[in-house]
Amino acid sequence: MVRLSINELTTYRWHFEEDVERYVAAEIPAVGVWRQKLSDFGEDKGVELLADSGLKVSNLLWAGGFTGSDGRSYRDGLDDAAEAIRLAAALQTDSLVVYSGGRSGHTHNHARRILREALETILPLAEQQGVNLALEPMHPECAAEWTFLTSLEDTLSLIKSLNHPRLKLVFDSYHFGHDPALIARLPELVKHLAVVHLADGHAPPGREQNRTPLGTGSLPLREIVAALITAGYDGYFDVEIFGESVAEADYAELLEHSKRAMADLCTCASSRT
Repeated sequence: MVRLSINELTTYRWHFEEDVERYVAAEIPAVGVWRQKLSDFGEDKGVELLADSGLKVSNLLWAGGFTGSDGRSYRDGLDDAAEAIRLAAALQTDSLVVYSGGRSGHTHNHARRILREALETILPLAEQQGVNLALEPMHPECAAEWTFLTSLEDTLSLIKSLNHPRLKLVFDSYHFGHDPALIARLPELVKHLAVVHLADGHAPPGREQNRTPLGTGSLPLREIVAALITAGYDGYFDVEIFGESVAEADYAELLEHSKRAMADLCTCASSRT
């Protein structure tokens, strides 16, 4: 059964408690938790609220920045990642999204070495806590402040080289859905996937992401979802929509639209299997 989740970035203007209340009311089964909202509300209170609500947590966003591109030191990044791993365990999610940090003046090889060292340092804690570290690559046009991992192939190569059962991949349809060769490559990704972030879009990503509601853009979402399900993916599809197209959206309507669109995508996927 396909598992639907709504990411808190989708309902950007709502605060954490409102997200939980509105998602439950809309019969959304799971939430992608954004650490900033949870921190603003209070982590301990938020963990308790989620447990009482019955909402599952599909993934926790985010940890990383090990290259120093966000102004933090390498040590700061490691300490923050350790906190995030423990928080993910408290939330009973097995997926913590990790961004490497941008190149920040490093050569690509040096940045890659920094990331490897960081992952090797925190993976034992992730294994102890039962949490997957889910590396998310991004389209190069909008990746600079977040990650130097800008292709699925490079990210998968790093994951395979480290060969750790708790190191996984995030696939985001918005970042890579415009690649005409994508569908054929999706089956290879499935065994490495922690979570799928799902959004539509009218054009390949630019510096400012402009994601659109499912089924309203030009991405082949039916083919993407069908390929993933056919290849055995049974994890969460976490709807992550933000940008100009939904800046003034009615979030209650967006939740209902996402539910209908996901049901349609799953129906189409089932008919192809």
